[in-house]
Amino acid sequence: MVLPLLLLAGVVRAGDLAIVNARIYPSPDAEPITDGTVLVRDGRIVQVGTAVEVPDGAMVIDAGGDTVTAGFWNSHVHPLPLPLREAATRSPAELEFALRQMFARWGFTTVFDIASFPSGNTATLRGRINAGEVAGPSLLTVDMPFFPADGTPSYVKDLLDSMTAPSAEVATADEARERARRQLADGADGVKLFIGAIVDDGTGVRLMDLEIVRAVVEEAHRAGKPAFAHPTTLEGIEIALAGGVDVLAHPTPASGAWSAELARRLVEEGVALTPTLELFEIEVRKENAPEAVVERIAGIAQQQLRVFHEAGGQVLFGTDIGYSDQADTRREFERMAGAGMDWRAILASLTTAPARRFGQDSRKGRIEAGMDADLVVLGSDPADDPQAFSGVRYTVRGGEVIHPAPWHRP
Repeated sequence: MVLPLLLLAGVVRAGDLAIVNARIYPSPDAEPITDGTVLVRDGRIVQVGTAVEVPDGAMVIDAGGDTVTAGFWNSHVHPLPLPLREAATRSPAELEFALRQMFARWGFTTVFDIASFPSGNTATLRGRINAGEVAGPSLLTVDMPFFPADGTPSYVKDLLDSMTAPSAEVATADEARERARRQLADGADGVKLFIGAIVDDGTGVRLMDLEIVRAVVEEAHRAGKPAFAHPTTLEGIEIALAGGVDVLAHPTPASGAWSAELARRLVEEGVALTPTLELFEIEVRKENAPEAVVERIAGIAQQQLRVFHEAGGQVLFGTDIGYSDQADTRREFERMAGAGMDWRAILASLTTAPARRFGQDSRKGRIEAGMDADLVVLGSDPADDPQAFSGVRYTVRGGEVIHPAPWHRP
């Protein structure tokens, strides 16, 4: 029985927590534990199994046979919408509501902001979450991105102008290196390069100079941090490969199908991919394109994910939420399944793959003793339908319930 407190509060603070009567998937490649219990104390998992004694006084969530997985990662987000981009001045209630709608409602306990303004805003938001003032996910951030000279993307220019944000363009490798060094020293968890920036001056895509890419990536790697790239075109992918980028933030459907050889090269170079498949449907529909065109472009993105996955590439789940206003994850899971990813591969993209990629696999991504108590209770089993990953009943981050679903079962 779920304690009534869950009905009244947006967050339940860490202590002893037991999720009982659950079908537990400890990791994507593990067999499920049926009628199992996860016991949490002080933000860490202390016991998992079928013979776990629940201590007196523990808060108990009865899963009623439903599924429990490790907490989800969203590896492509932007805390740009209000109130999140005013993290220093907005109230905890405002910030918590936005964080729940964008992240916790969908099971995300860790998110990677891969471009935001103003500089330092996400770090401020992270500080308020970590201090216990605001309930929300673990936050990683690249802070401000790097745009090519004269290459501020047209689709964010008006927003940045309205914010009077400083230019994120870099014209030389020395300038780029110095800013990367500064942002990383100030606490950024990586860097983001718009290698192919879409502009509206008639040229289409502005490509970043390879020496600038190398300078920024070198600084990130020197600090032990990842480099993300927005490639846009096949030329952008070649620059990303030559520059040593770690993660492609999107596929490149405008450039046509990927070959098996390109996918093999990406895998050999250790490059991960965030598919963001639904985003392309959304963007093409903004142009009032016929549905046949929408499906053609979305289908190319799906093909690119398929050939990358078949080559053994590391896939990281991401939605581009914050640029996109589509928080619901159901369509993304449907598209990923249509690209040939089974439910275990999708679960890996949500859990073990990002934890490993971003150096947190000793703490996150699996359900076992000693790990952070980042957990998701789903209303149905994703082994039956991958869209079940979007049916989140409860989200637990560090032992705190940060999302009780409004339709929860008592």
